[in-house]
Amino acid sequence: MSDLSSLTAPRRATRRIDVGGVPVGGGAPIAVQSMTNTDTRDVAATLDQIRALAAAGADLVRVSCPDREAALAMGPLCAGSPVPLIADIHFDHRLALIALERGVAGLRLNPGNIGARERVAEVVRLAAERRVPIRIGVNAGSLERDLLERYGEPCPQAMVESAMNHLRILEDLDFREIKVSLKASGTAMTVAAYRMLAARVDYPLHLGITEAGGLLPGSVKSAVGLGLLLAEGLGDTLRVSLSADPVHEVRVGFEILKALGLRNRGVTLIACPTCSRQEFPVIEVTARLEERLAHIREPITVSVIGCVVNGPGEARESQLGIVGGEGGNLLYMDGKPAGKVADGEVVERLAVEVEALAARMRAELETS
Repeated sequence: MSDLSSLTAPRRATRRIDVGGVPVGGGAPIAVQSMTNTDTRDVAATLDQIRALAAAGADLVRVSCPDREAALAMGPLCAGSPVPLIADIHFDHRLALIALERGVAGLRLNPGNIGARERVAEVVRLAAERRVPIRIGVNAGSLERDLLERYGEPCPQAMVESAMNHLRILEDLDFREIKVSLKASGTAMTVAAYRMLAARVDYPLHLGITEAGGLLPGSVKSAVGLGLLLAEGLGDTLRVSLSADPVHEVRVGFEILKALGLRNRGVTLIACPTCSRQEFPVIEVTARLEERLAHIREPITVSVIGCVVNGPGEARESQLGIVGGEGGNLLYMDGKPAGKVADGEVVERLAVEVEALAARMRAELETS
């Protein structure tokens, strides 16, 4: 989009890796990731959540494997998942081997915390054989003791040194199908660490502010931190870490990318903040539309404006729009008035029109 191009620097040049068919780095679209919070051993519940995340648009889903039973569950989970799964492993290399044997598309582990070199080599051999990338995930809250003793406290320099130490282990084993994350709960530390590492390596970066908080504060903190990095051209995958339903992580992730013009997926709602001029309940309508249209993948712009001050102008620039007026709410389609809609019919009428437009867009894409 021309009006957004000045917001972002050119994407950082990186190696490209493949995570179960999803290209990462090397100019590929920035992938949105989330993580399940169910008991991995409960295959049915975990698959339900994976499918909900995929329906919300997740390109990749990470699943924790804290024990052998959870690692074994990766078999049926991978078989039933509509998107590639990444196994999250700590300390026990045998869990990584089990997960790899059961078809995971990626591993998240730190080679320095799974024991002797031969154990790491065993995981790397199987990962290389199966063409499965490994993400080194550095977290400010779990830095190595010697780094904390040297630096005194978590800091960007310690995080980058930790990442470089883990990278050297994999590189010494001639393994380079790698992406890296450097997460802290503080925005400033996270941003500084990613900037430092990006100047030293060409591996793809997975962005995130860890333990960002609940839905509202976590979304704001993530938008600021990830937005700064993305605007500088950094980042190849991202996760918005929220203490909330992980489906919200996916939605917020896409909203951040859409705001920067980096990806364009789903419905963009342009809605007024409301005032006494509103002729229909804009806040209620907007909230209901967000839920009603969450399944739409096609990029469609819908304006929901409560009065005629800005309404017609916004509606003319949107594919669909509704404008409140004294004589009734006016529906716009392709920038032109298309009839009146009663208050109680606004949500359903807009939803029907959006779904019809999305179907036409899919059909055109299939025949092109």
